[in-house]
Amino acid sequence: MNDILRSFGRAVASQMHPRMLMLTVVPFVLATVLWGGLIWWGWDPIMGGARTLLEGSVFTSWIYSMLDWLGLQALRTVVAPLFVLTLAIPLVIASMLIFISLFSVPAVVKHLERSYPNLRKDHGGSIAGSVFQALGNTVVFLLLVLITLPLWLIPPFFALIPPVLWGWLTYRVMTYDALSEHATAEERKTLMKRHRVPLLVIGVVVGLLGSAPTLLWVWSAVIIFLFPVVLAGTLWLYVLIFIFSALWFGHFCLRALADLRAERAAAAPPVDVIELAPSDVRQIGPS
Repeated sequence: MNDILRSFGRAVASQMHPRMLMLTVVPFVLATVLWGGLIWWGWDPIMGGARTLLEGSVFTSWIYSMLDWLGLQALRTVVAPLFVLTLAIPLVIASMLIFISLFSVPAVVKHLERSYPNLRKDHGGSIAGSVFQALGNTVVFLLLVLITLPLWLIPPFFALIPPVLWGWLTYRVMTYDALSEHATAEERKTLMKRHRVPLLVIGVVVGLLGSAPTLLWVWSAVIIFLFPVVLAGTLWLYVLIFIFSALWFGHFCLRALADLRAERAAAAPPVDVIELAPSDVRQIGPS
């Protein structure tokens, strides 16, 4: 727990650095162009398809019945936007994580090197490995989202499932990126196994922080004319939270790597010193 809190405090201090704030620009622009353009050009057909799909759904009929029973018939109009946004959130999260993994995390790791100047670089990871990790874990993440999707519209699962899934995805991707420059592949696997619970805790906490943008998305479905502004704001918040998570994972993982190497160095058997007699020295000396 002390390691988690210590790395959290260092991550907060690092996040305030102007360079870390600048790292939010490129992923934010890419995500805004991608998702803003998709929503701008495809909103009407997407909503039309969603309404068509929902009209024949038994689950939607149950939601409508609940709204009628509660006297909230006016909220029927937001069911389709909520459904679309619920599907969009995991896709946005996954794309943001990939953008940040490619464009921001390497700079974050270089920034963290100032705090660990004596930590040897063994280059146990690569850019290709980072992309593979991000894509592979994202596929698993999206499959889990599809499996649990019916629960996303039922309280309290809507508030619990996304942070847990996002926490797992963030923990898997960020740990690889944080250790790729400095740790060997064996050291990375050892640290992920040894610190699985603390790393998952950090991921879930970051996932809970990510619930704030998610709530803004839901609110924008009710006040739809604010959606473009809310979209830009939530995308930037996602980027900021991911950068902070990279700093948090980075501080935790690099400290854990330093401790692992110190532990192994202390446990290593001493190098035997062979004492040579004067006659032996003369025999191996220059002839």
